[in-house]
Amino acid sequence: MDNPIRLHWLDPRNPHQHFPPVHLAMRDPNGLLAIGGDLSPVRLLRAYAQGIFPWYNPDEPILWWCPDPRSVLLRGGLKVSRSYRKAVERADYTVTLDLAFPEVVEACAGLRSKSRGTWLGADMKRAYMELHRGGHCHSVEVWRQGELIGGLYGVALGRSFFGESMFSRADNGSKIALYWLCRQLWAWDFALIDCQISSPHLLTLGATEMPRDEFLRLQRPAAELPGRIGRWQFEIEVPADVLHLSRGAAA
Repeated sequence: MDNPIRLHWLDPRNPHQHFPPVHLAMRDPNGLLAIGGDLSPVRLLRAYAQGIFPWYNPDEPILWWCPDPRSVLLRGGLKVSRSYRKAVERADYTVTLDLAFPEVVEACAGLRSKSRGTWLGADMKRAYMELHRGGHCHSVEVWRQGELIGGLYGVALGRSFFGESMFSRADNGSKIALYWLCRQLWAWDFALIDCQISSPHLLTLGATEMPRDEFLRLQRPAAELPGRIGRWQFEIEVPADVLHLSRGAAA
């Protein structure tokens, strides 16, 4: 195990403080780089710009990570199986962007609270809500008969997207959200979706494990490109209905 002395402490009073170089991240646990700080928009955006993200349990100090390897979904890399495509093409649903961000975050938090290692506590939810109000954090919602059946949310910086969490309340709910997010991001010329930490599920969807240095060579320039700050709306044709479109226009 790496020497814990290497772990860098961040001053919560100084959100402009520099993060340590990512090559100093620990090997065990993989990618742990720093501890402390705060979840202000300034610090969070500085972190994401460098490929660093917060991940910790409630009532614990904030932990900052940059693992090696990194799980990444590259442009055009989403694997759509026959059953996956059938679920998408069935179109018995509505898909929206940034229409119900708080509900998506709460749904993700509820899902996580039922599993081991919950991390989406009240402070994290407030932080992502603030990023959303600033136009940096976005949600995808999947509806069926007026009910929210799946979705995801993440942070956008330049032309890179950092997926944070997803949920399903019906078969394929989160996968449908991911499908349409990918279609829209690639249409906007985004370079990648950072999936952060690999899982068997992500690998089946086309995510690849990439060495950290290689990931950062792609991610950092993409994050510096002009981005889409503000509320998102689909600019590609998606399954939609008048009820949800009207709600979105009035919100």
